[in-house]
Amino acid sequence: MSLIAVHPGAAYHIESLEAPRYAGYFNRLVRPESLSDIAFDADDVLLVPCRTPPARMTPHRTRLLRHLQDGGSIVAMGEARSDLWLPGISFTPQPTNWWWWLEEGADLGVRIAAPEHPLFSYLSRFDLTWHLHGWFQPPDGADILATDGDGRAILYVDRVTTAGTMIVTSLDPFYHHGSHFMPATTRFLDGFLPWLRTGIRTGGRDSRQTDFQQAAPAQKPTAVIIPFNSNTGPLNDTVLPKPHRS
Repeated sequence: MSLIAVHPGAAYHIESLEAPRYAGYFNRLVRPESLSDIAFDADDVLLVPCRTPPARMTPHRTRLLRHLQDGGSIVAMGEARSDLWLPGISFTPQPTNWWWWLEEGADLGVRIAAPEHPLFSYLSRFDLTWHLHGWFQPPDGADILATDGDGRAILYVDRVTTAGTMIVTSLDPFYHHGSHFMPATTRFLDGFLPWLRTGIRTGGRDSRQTDFQQAAPAQKPTAVIIPFNSNTGPLNDTVLPKPHRS
């Protein structure tokens, strides 16, 4: 299994995807514009980090659907409007209460809906609690993993809409971790990425692996994408070998 991450190129994406803490989890980093050129294997997992501009993803809806129909997996993080470029997603945005923890008896309301799921061997509900940006109405048969205070899904796994697997959330940990605030988001990624690296055995629905065992990160990414130039935007979509660091 390869974990391929879309790299939109913002500063928080560079910090989250290229800095040493998480870089070793990703086998490849790609620009959104290059998605149609990728030859995915059926067991590849494509991760689209939070705050990826949806306008850069929608041109690739057909390619993403084909990867799912081939049995592949896509992870869609929050604030990227995955409902615009993935099938079967019903999303309702909501205003964000940035200062909820200052209220008396503060409780954002996030709850784990499936405590038996292997993900929660890595995470507690406090690792999912920072802000809310909206909720989903998952299709019948999807596995709802976490909900808001009104019981609405904010993290779920969909193995029913396509022949593949979609992991969908409205949480935005890459943005906050990469911006160096909200410690819960770092704890989330510390657990979520090791769980994700275990992969999903693809094939027929009945043969799919549903229990995840811990796996080591990838040894190192096979490539690194040239960062944005803050004055001119992206330099280009060239992929360079990762430099050796002693």
